[in-house]
Amino acid sequence: MELETDQQFIEYVVKALVDQPDSVAVQRTVDEMGVLITLTVHPDDMGKIIGKEGATAKALRTLLRVVGMKRNARVNLKINEPVGGKREHEFKTVDEAVDELSA
Repeated sequence: MELETDQQFIEYVVKALVDQPDSVAVQRTVDEMGVLITLTVHPDDMGKIIGKEGATAKALRTLLRVVGMKRNARVNLKINEPVGGKREHEFKTVDEAVDELSA
């Protein structure tokens, strides 16, 4: 299967940014809403892809939209959260918090 221009572009840019380019996976899906590029990187490289206050991720999304406009396509970028990432442990239920305090 030949890679599309938007998929090739994001793969090239992301592999240049990360320390572990072999762990970069890019999946492209098309539906009635447009093109969705799903990006998965090594957990240690998430900070490089997100950037300070999300600046790098925002720039990647903007560039992808420009690449998409050239082909009259709406292109969006989804960055997969790694297993064991910060968000997974960030929130607790009230019962968990009370149990933790009473322990």
